[in-house]
Amino acid sequence: MKKLLLSLFIAAIIPCAAQAQLKGLLDKAKNKVEGVTGKGSLSNADIGNGLKEALKEGVSKQVTKLTAEDGFYKNEAVKILLPEELQKVDKKLRQMGMSKMADEGIKVLNRAAEDAVKEATPIFVDAITGMTIADAKNILMGADNSATLYLEKSTTKPLYAKFSPVVSTSLSNVGADVIWENIINKYNSLPLVSKVNPDLTDYVTNKALNGVFKMISVEEKNIRTNLSSRTSDLLKKVFALQDNK
Repeated sequence: MKKLLLSLFIAAIIPCAAQAQLKGLLDKAKNKVEGVTGKGSLSNADIGNGLKEALKEGVSKQVTKLTAEDGFYKNEAVKILLPEELQKVDKKLRQMGMSKMADEGIKVLNRAAEDAVKEATPIFVDAITGMTIADAKNILMGADNSATLYLEKSTTKPLYAKFSPVVSTSLSNVGADVIWENIINKYNSLPLVSKVNPDLTDYVTNKALNGVFKMISVEEKNIRTNLSSRTSDLLKKVFALQDNK
């Protein structure tokens, strides 16, 4: 009865054209809501599963790129350059016509990072699988790098523990330890220079971690802003919630 009276009241005081315009606005709002939720609210489980799907896909994509040969070395965003302590070594070697030795020294550092990152995927998957519903909602509705920050907080320590021995072994396998021993010895033998002895394993391990998280943040932003990167109906619905927050 109340709905009927309200309809009669609206009909009496609002002209037909205005009624049509009002109906159009209401229908548009309804369609927007249904487009987001799929004619029904997404469950908490849907939101969690959608976000986990997106993160697993994004992490796998970026980790695979980084583990390829030159994944670090030819990616200017994450390429490992020399630590500050060794930049003077590099400069001095180039001044003395030993640029090839200096270039090889940089390349082997990046090769070690490419090897180490192969250990990353299982650790990321564990962190994503253990994500709570509250974590998922906070990430979905948070800043553009919320997922990256969550993974960085959850995985940095176990990743370092996995990366470090791999970096050490890789530096040995590719002869980096010998290359850098020769470079450092050559530099330290020069007159009037301060001797250096950097911990290259720790340096490369931390740079590898930085590179992984940097590329994951790129992928997270892509998923959040690029509609074509949402490769399933669930992802489209979940991130539509973010788009309309």
